[in-house]
Amino acid sequence: MKIFHYLKFFLFHLIGLAALASLFAGGAWISYGLITLLLFYIVGDAISGDDTSTPDFAHPTILTVQLWMALPLLSLIMFASIWSVSDTDVFGIGAWLTQITGYDVLAARENTAWIHHISAFVTSGLMIGLIGTITAHELTHRTWDPISMLVGRWLLAFSFDTIFSIEHVYGHHRYVSTKEDPATAPRGRNVYFHILVSTLKGNISAWNIEKKRLKRKRLSLFGWHNAVIRGHLMSMLLVAAAYAMGGFVAMMFFIACMLWGKSLLEIVNYMEHYGMVRNPETSVQPRHSWNTNKRISSWSMFNLTRHSHHHAQGEVPYQDLKPYPDAPMMISGYLTTIVIALIPPLWHKLMTPKVLEWDSKYATTEELELVKEANAKSGIKAFQQSTSGNPLAKTQIA
Repeated sequence: MKIFHYLKFFLFHLIGLAALASLFAGGAWISYGLITLLLFYIVGDAISGDDTSTPDFAHPTILTVQLWMALPLLSLIMFASIWSVSDTDVFGIGAWLTQITGYDVLAARENTAWIHHISAFVTSGLMIGLIGTITAHELTHRTWDPISMLVGRWLLAFSFDTIFSIEHVYGHHRYVSTKEDPATAPRGRNVYFHILVSTLKGNISAWNIEKKRLKRKRLSLFGWHNAVIRGHLMSMLLVAAAYAMGGFVAMMFFIACMLWGKSLLEIVNYMEHYGMVRNPETSVQPRHSWNTNKRISSWSMFNLTRHSHHHAQGEVPYQDLKPYPDAPMMISGYLTTIVIALIPPLWHKLMTPKVLEWDSKYATTEELELVKEANAKSGIKAFQQSTSGNPLAKTQIA
């Protein structure tokens, strides 16, 4: 059974290859692929239960190389996505696929209705988030490994978000669940507003962090050493490649996919720490993140779901993260929770009781003072009318 614990983390490769196939197949196959993807995650997490296993991995290099494989896989997926809206057969890929499969992919592309192109857009953004951002999240935490950092930043370039490797590691992990953290959504905030605010403030924070680093090293702010500038140029190079492949329409389609992928990151940020409070002078504990151990999400997202342990010890590789079943739990798996977050009335209906439970079960006496302030500003009646929980009844997680 030990080999299974390695193989389960290759699930995301299979998902990516399925998305790649549906994009090249064109027409209704694109929409069928998207529907299958959504059902796989939402239904799969609902019926497969939790994964709380904590195996020992004697060969972690396998799992690192597996992460690196995300870059060529995502590149192929986005190539297929851009090709699907192009007028030319870039590199003759369509003719080649038709020859080896007997399926006329060029004719399928020509007959693809607009609704299926929308499905291609949604699928592509999901792949940027799943295969790009989630993998890059793990890789860019490995600041000691230049290969992982390089692969991670190129993955982030697909969503205009190379600044994530700066702001997330050196900003978010320091200030998580505080007012100083752009990625932490306060109580009552709308997810769509959060996408805009977190993106803007995250970029400003990354710039300031990089500015301090360059000043400390006595390097020019406006130059090649600036990782923020260098990262945005990486994204623009990808945009230029999309234009070279299919012209203006293909370029704009790719940019839309990139922005959708970036939005997914901010939606996930919104879910992971919504409504939580912490004094920035105190250490981050597992209780300062929403956790989930849903099996499909855990296997295909490199245990990002075990977010409570990740924030308590950010340097721990994903395969060694513990499930913390006593931590505050999300509504469900990640994709299910994303869908719910996109429907604000439903989100607040389901999350407000969870946040109030967090107050009574996890908040310290000091945090309860912050809770009062957050509740007053929330604009949500249930928060404003709540009384602070009993700090003697809270559960502490080691």
